[in-house]
Amino acid sequence: MHILPFNALLPHMDLIPSPGYFFATVREEFAEYYGNGFFDKHQHTGFYLYKITGPLRDFLGLIACVDVQDYLDGAIKKHEQTIAEQEQKQMQLAMKRKAGVKPVLLTYPEVPDITAWMHQHIRQHASLLEVNFEAESQVHQIWAVTDVIALQQLQALFLEKVPVSYIADGHHRIASTALMHQKIEDGHYNQLVAAFFSSAELEILDFNRVLEMSDDISAARFMARLSAVCHIECLNQALRPEKKHEMVMYLQRDWYRLQWKEEVLSDAADLDAALLNEKVLRDILGIYDVRNDTRVHYVEGPKGLNGLRNSVHKHKNAVAFGLFPIQMADLFKLADQGEMLPPKSTWFEPRMKNGMIV
Repeated sequence: MHILPFNALLPHMDLIPSPGYFFATVREEFAEYYGNGFFDKHQHTGFYLYKITGPLRDFLGLIACVDVQDYLDGAIKKHEQTIAEQEQKQMQLAMKRKAGVKPVLLTYPEVPDITAWMHQHIRQHASLLEVNFEAESQVHQIWAVTDVIALQQLQALFLEKVPVSYIADGHHRIASTALMHQKIEDGHYNQLVAAFFSSAELEILDFNRVLEMSDDISAARFMARLSAVCHIECLNQALRPEKKHEMVMYLQRDWYRLQWKEEVLSDAADLDAALLNEKVLRDILGIYDVRNDTRVHYVEGPKGLNGLRNSVHKHKNAVAFGLFPIQMADLFKLADQGEMLPPKSTWFEPRMKNGMIV
């Protein structure tokens, strides 16, 4: 990968008494914040290390610019189809702000030499910025890398050891930037800011579904049809699925463990989200457009099974499915083969904050 240093804008924390509010609103209000002096330009061109310290673990990544042409040439691989409407919204936001307020999240198979280099740098240097987010019990820190030799070392490591990277979060942002790069030939959209977190520094969590059933499908009828494709086991309490091809279901205040039947696995896609879309949403509930059908609701993994249950109770005649998270190796394999995941198949941690680095 070709990584490129840049001049960052960083928030002027002395002017920000409420970080939670500021960073929650900067995505839409960046132009006003910038015009009112809430951001300072870092005086040196460089790379930046971004560390998130949380209650359970820490995450460390590198922020750099990448050439949009690498995305167009396939060196930055995608695993999710984009929607034209969402691309248009991202283009409008970018043109309004004239800035990228959150890096695209890229991942790559871990390279011990790069990981060791980053950890050594943060041990030997003071952080440039530190923000405490009390609601999430997280501290976000940024270190600058501006020494010429250090910049060259990092560039050489990525060029030699990271031939490709994979989009974890930001498919629409990078796709819209690529469109502007192709259509607006003024050089402003040749690069974009990316955060590189290795596969060891990322966690893939589940992305779960709540489905509204029509009134003519009773719970008993639904269970009967579901039993044709899944083994169904009653649970005494809410439990997460423990392995691939296992799901949990919440229906009429009861929890169930589901496992796909062998004949289903032998002639269908390998991914649980794809199987659920085909065998349950399409064949049983008549839901064909999972992206736009208003009967489909998505619940992020961090909300847990309680969040899934609470979402069911907001809808009439609804059923919830909790999925086992896709594994990183499967994600890399699919992207390498040029295949796409169903929408809302992955939820990546950590989550960077809009406006921490611009």
